[in-house]
Amino acid sequence: MTVVQEEENVTAGSIRVPWRIGTRGSLLARTQAGTIRDNLIAAGHDAELVVVETAGDLSADPVQQIGVGVFTSALRDELAAGKIDIAVHSYKDLPTAQDPRFTIAAIPPREDPRDALVARDGLVLGELPAGAKVGTSAPRRAAQLRALGLGLDIVPLRGNLDTRLRKVSEGELDAVVVARAGLARIGRLDVVTEALEPVQMLPAPAQGALAVECRSDDSELIKALTELDDAATRASVIAERSLLAELEAGCTVPIGAIAEVVESLDDDGRIVDELSLRGCAAAVDGSDVLRASVVGAPERAAELGRELARELLDLGARELLSTPEAAVSPPTDFYNSSPMENSQ
Repeated sequence: MTVVQEEENVTAGSIRVPWRIGTRGSLLARTQAGTIRDNLIAAGHDAELVVVETAGDLSADPVQQIGVGVFTSALRDELAAGKIDIAVHSYKDLPTAQDPRFTIAAIPPREDPRDALVARDGLVLGELPAGAKVGTSAPRRAAQLRALGLGLDIVPLRGNLDTRLRKVSEGELDAVVVARAGLARIGRLDVVTEALEPVQMLPAPAQGALAVECRSDDSELIKALTELDDAATRASVIAERSLLAELEAGCTVPIGAIAEVVESLDDDGRIVDELSLRGCAAAVDGSDVLRASVVGAPERAAELGRELARELLDLGARELLSTPEAAVSPPTDFYNSSPMENSQ
C-alpha cells in the first residue's frame, strides 16, 4: 500500500481497514462482488470480500414461499450493523421499496440482460419437441414459455447454475432457461444454445445489473463508488423497476421489462439519447401476455416506467396478476432442494 492510499484510509487518527464487501457465498455472487473489489483496488482503494450466509441459501423452499428480498436482507442487516461496508446485489433481487438507511451508490455497466436457453444436443427453443421438459425458477419465464404455445412441460427448478446445467447434461431435463448474465460472469457462455430475444421473452426488471450499496451516511465511500456508476445502465434500471413498483408486484409474478438508451434524431436533426422501454404482464398459465412500450428522455426514466405500468394496467394487467398461482403451479416437492444462485 502506498503512502497516498494510507492517508486516504486514515479514520480518527488510525489506519482504516480495507473496505469490506459483503457477498453471498456462491460462485456467481463472489464473482460479481469480486469485480467491484477489483475495480476499487484498481482505483487505489483497499477492499476485500466478506461472505454472508442468507436465509435463501439455507432454505429448500421455492422463492414464492420464502419471500421477495430473502437473498438481500442478510447483506443489508450486516451493512446496517457495520459488519460490512458495501453490499453487492443482483439488482433484480432487491425489493422495490427504498430503504433510507442505504444508498445504491453505483450501478456498473450491465451484462446482456436476456434470458438464455441451455438445451440438450444444441437445440434452440423452436426445435424442442412437444412435451420436452424445460426447467426454470421464475414464474415470469414459465408464463412466457407457456404463452409461446410450444407444448413444453415447464418444470420448476432451484439450485446453483452448475446444478441446473447438470440436469441437462445428465438427461433429467431437456433444457433450462437462466439469465445469460450469470453464465457470462462465471465464464460459461459456451453452454448457451440460444439467447432468447425480448420478442420471445422479456427479462426480469434489472436483470443483468448489479446494485452496489452502502450506508447513506458514508460520504467517503459513496464518492468512491460513484466512479463505478454507468449512467445509461442506471436510467434503464430505474425505468424497469419503476414499472415494477407501479404495478405493485415483486419478482415472483410474471412481469418482464427491458430498457435501453439508444441514439435518435431530434426535430432539428441533432443526435440525442432516448430511453426505450418495453414491458409485459403475463397470466401464469400463459393464456395471455400484455405488451406495451414507451420512449422518452433518459432523465424521465422513473416517469416512463410508471407511465408504461399504467398503460399495462389499462390493458388488463391487474386481472392477470391476480390470477391464483396455485391453479397452474406444480407441487412444491417438484422443486430442487439446492439453494438458488442469486436467483439467476
